[in-house]
Amino acid sequence: MAKPSPPAVKKSSPRKPGSKTDVQKVWNWDHLHLCIFLLTITLLISACLGFFLYLFVMLDIPGIQSLSSYQPPATSLLLDDRKQVVGRFFEQNRYVVPVSRMPELLPKAFIAAEDGRFYQHKGIDAWSILRAFIHNLKAGGKAQGGSTITQQVARSLLLSPEKTYTRKFKEAVLAYRINKVLSKEEIIHLYLNQIYLGEGAYGVEAAAQTYFDKHVEDLNLSEISLLAGLPQAPSRYSPFRNYKLAKGRQMYVLNRMAEEAYVTPEAARQAYNSSLFWASSNKDNNADNGYFVQQVSNYVEQKYGAEILNTGGISVYTSLNQPLQKIAQQAVQKGVADWQKRNGQSDGDMPQVALIAIEVESGRVKAMVGGTDFSESQFNRAIQARRQPGSAFKPIIYATALAEGETPATIIVDEPLVLQGISAQETWEPRNFSGEFYGPTTLRTALINSRNIVTIKLLQRLGIAKVLEKAQQMGITSPLAPNLSLALGASGVSLLELTSAYTVLGNGGKYNPPFFIEKIVDRHGKVIERQAESPRQVVDQVTAYQTISLLKGVIEEGTGRRVRGIGIPVAGKTGTTDLNMDAWFIGLTPKLAVGVWMGFDQKISLGAAETGSVAAAPVWLDFMERARKQMSGERKSLLAGEDFVVPDGVVFRPMSDAVGQVEGLASDQSWEAFNENNLPVPHRLLAEDANDNSDPK
Repeated sequence: MAKPSPPAVKKSSPRKPGSKTDVQKVWNWDHLHLCIFLLTITLLISACLGFFLYLFVMLDIPGIQSLSSYQPPATSLLLDDRKQVVGRFFEQNRYVVPVSRMPELLPKAFIAAEDGRFYQHKGIDAWSILRAFIHNLKAGGKAQGGSTITQQVARSLLLSPEKTYTRKFKEAVLAYRINKVLSKEEIIHLYLNQIYLGEGAYGVEAAAQTYFDKHVEDLNLSEISLLAGLPQAPSRYSPFRNYKLAKGRQMYVLNRMAEEAYVTPEAARQAYNSSLFWASSNKDNNADNGYFVQQVSNYVEQKYGAEILNTGGISVYTSLNQPLQKIAQQAVQKGVADWQKRNGQSDGDMPQVALIAIEVESGRVKAMVGGTDFSESQFNRAIQARRQPGSAFKPIIYATALAEGETPATIIVDEPLVLQGISAQETWEPRNFSGEFYGPTTLRTALINSRNIVTIKLLQRLGIAKVLEKAQQMGITSPLAPNLSLALGASGVSLLELTSAYTVLGNGGKYNPPFFIEKIVDRHGKVIERQAESPRQVVDQVTAYQTISLLKGVIEEGTGRRVRGIGIPVAGKTGTTDLNMDAWFIGLTPKLAVGVWMGFDQKISLGAAETGSVAAAPVWLDFMERARKQMSGERKSLLAGEDFVVPDGVVFRPMSDAVGQVEGLASDQSWEAFNENNLPVPHRLLAEDANDNSDPK
């Protein structure tokens, strides 16, 4: 059998070098190399650009060291004598409080609403960033959302609020670093104290006070959940602006808290349906406290600087007694209304009234009104105005006389007097208010009835220098003219300093400078200033009591009769200046000295009949009567009914025995206080001084 022949194999013709196939392979290989080269170059360039971009961004990225000593701008508080807030000063209304003071559910509410994975992530949350990135692409490229609580801390404390990808990158880097350095508890502390929550409130404590007039530790779940809904859009979700949106956001927070098992669904429903009670818009009573708060804030700003006052978070504890302050404001308003009735005016210029109340023993200023309306005029007439006090200055002269050996029974002749005027060509003929002359007059009668002639003669006898020295010792700091017009109260003084001088008489001759501030405490609780009482004995006790006794006579028998019969001992003196331009009354009880001034800023007459006893004394009386009715508890002790303390060395004698048989004086049956070591000699008449019209300097 023949073998089959093998299949024929087709021989290909030999390939010529440089054929099309070889060229194609070479080209493909070269193209691949080129692509790899270009890709490598692109990657290198991108890497370099990315590296330089990273360096550029990181060059100005802030450090996080400052977060470990967190001291943001904080609100400074002014507090009254019961530690109630009467004033706030801030650039950002913030009170830094530890998380330990906050309700346990408060941090959880903010975490549930803002960053559910707060305790799991390391400062940044990739899933949140991815969701935000997709949203931003759809929204046109603006960088929004996706920020963790840590990122919000980084943004708020270390970065600007601009919305760019560069800022978002920095935010993420800082958040990562913060998470490595600070604990979660420290981060949430920063967040809850730094976050803006609308209506000018920064941090949860300020927000609690702003919205609910509560401290943060007193918030309930309903209030907590409402606050936790605010960070996303504080103005939009503010319950004061859009209650419906605020409630909707509150529901979201409560649902998230239930999802995280922080609260039960039932507790969430109850919280949502609970009634909310909002803070008053005028809780600091600035209308009543304006002049007092201004005085305190001016002092702090001048001594420590505006930055400390507005950002330092200090607490200023003041001597202000708010019930008395409110009563003072009411008495001032009534005083103006009564003046209108007496003078038949219902509009036009109204007089100003100032009132100040000082604790006799300590010098604490308990109430102060510097004018009829703080909103219209911040000029404080109780401190800044220097007005002539008229006869209200006379007690200082009589106290000086008693200290120099005169007695209430010293007799001076009340008669016409011609003195040299300012220039050699001028004469001065002083008159009593009544225009009459009364002959031999005791010092007691002269002060009780405010006799000018006797007081001028007494000043001549003492020497002006001694009275000026005594006035300064008693707290008069205003410059006093060194001439005999001092006897008529012709030199301007402030209501504060004159009222303070009267406290010396009621305090056994001891002077305590008046003060408004008890202490100042910094944000860490350190006392940086404390008022230390430093009484100085400037008048001996016997003289002080003798002067008080004379001033009690003013109330019982003299120009201060309008205020007698209020149920507590009162000593005081009226004052009226020429043309009735100024009306004064300074009255003190054993515990409280109260000064009242009425007048026009333009220094025009109050009216023909508007004397100190008509215009100022009724304001004082109204203040005291309201205070006795409205004050309660410990505060009422300022108005206690005990009498002024009689010191050793004081004896009482009838004036008729002291003056002997001087015509017109022997019938005086009143009893007066005398120094047991300086009992009067009957018939002591200073007639020899009556014609001595020299002006000793």
